[in-house]
Amino acid sequence: MSKIDPDKPLPEITSREIVAKSNLFRVEGIDLEFSNGAKRRFERMAGSGRGAVMIIPFINPETFLLVREYAAGTHSYQIGFPKGLIDPDEKPEQAAGRELQEEVGYAANSLSLLHSVSMAPTFFNANMDIFIASDLYPSSLPGDEPEPLEVIEWSIHDIPALLARDDFTEARSIAALLLAERSLAAKSHAETSSTEGTGNR
Repeated sequence: MSKIDPDKPLPEITSREIVAKSNLFRVEGIDLEFSNGAKRRFERMAGSGRGAVMIIPFINPETFLLVREYAAGTHSYQIGFPKGLIDPDEKPEQAAGRELQEEVGYAANSLSLLHSVSMAPTFFNANMDIFIASDLYPSSLPGDEPEPLEVIEWSIHDIPALLARDDFTEARSIAALLLAERSLAAKSHAETSSTEGTGNR
């Protein structure tokens, strides 16, 4: 197995230009020169630079909330976690709290960063912060969805059934679910170990 070289220099961007643009996307062409002298042109989706958030809201320790909404890319209704772009001058935690109120009608007394992920980094410059929200209380804000989102309660003990659904396929939601499951298992193990240690004194 080859070793990772942490000091390997990035390719030099020698020029860049916007080659296509729509209301939602900008495609950027970049000319690159690699450290071995190779030259290539790549095209990439230019992100907004603001980033996005996804929230896993726990209505109680064993039940989380999902939303069902229309997905134009696949022309279908899909189940996933609430998410959205970070507004200008907004911190990720603020965006997570706002999206939670807009999409599921709850605010959270506790928001903790679970992980940060990227989407198709080979050609797309977009990052997403995933939060776990707990200690929820009813609170709504108007959103920009064309129709009300269906909010679904799901047991943390029934993850295999969720993963088996053909309308739960969005990669970031699946990653968020598995990361949350792992985090909760580690927390439960730590609490059990702590309790056992106390009992042995």
